Amino acid sequence: MHFTNTVSEYGFISKALHWLSALILIIQIPLGFYLVDLDFGEERITFENIHVILGLIIFYLVIIRLINNTLNPAPKLNPSIFIGQKYIAKLNHILLYAAILSITISGILKKLFNGETLVIFFKEIEIKDNFELADQFYNIHIYSNYLIIALISVHVLAVITHKLFFKDNLIKKIL
Repeated sequence: MHFTNTVSEYGFISKALHWLSALILIIQIPLGFYLVDLDFGEERITFENIHVILGLIIFYLVIIRLINNTLNPAPKLNPSIFIGQKYIAKLNHILLYAAILSITISGILKKLFNGETLVIFFKEIEIKDNFELADQFYNIHIYSNYLIIALISVHVLAVITHKLFFKDNLIKKIL
């Protein structure tokens, strides 16, 4: 296995970052929905702390992935794929990154404007309370989550569609 991407396959770094992000999102999204219905108490505080830690990990992972994507370009798509599919794939990936950043940044700002402190990039940050802004960032956080669920669904369905209908084994590139 190559450490970096080749023309036809993702390298170890890209694969590890992709699957680690996927694993955390598989945990994080249901955990977020679970938190919405929890009453304030020890259980909520515990799960919210886990949710925040995982959210910050995803935030850092996305930044690392974007740096990796810049320094380590993705493999080329099969030339048989028509141009529209290439644009849709690229758009979906861009929107996935944008949605994840929107979710994580809005979550961070919601916490900070609620008067809580967070450690971001090794610096403890605290902002003056502004509950109205906290509510707005919470709404962005929620809507961005619905968006990412839709984008992940499109992402997975595209892989399945390519396997079943185009006899293209895209999943092999990232496994």
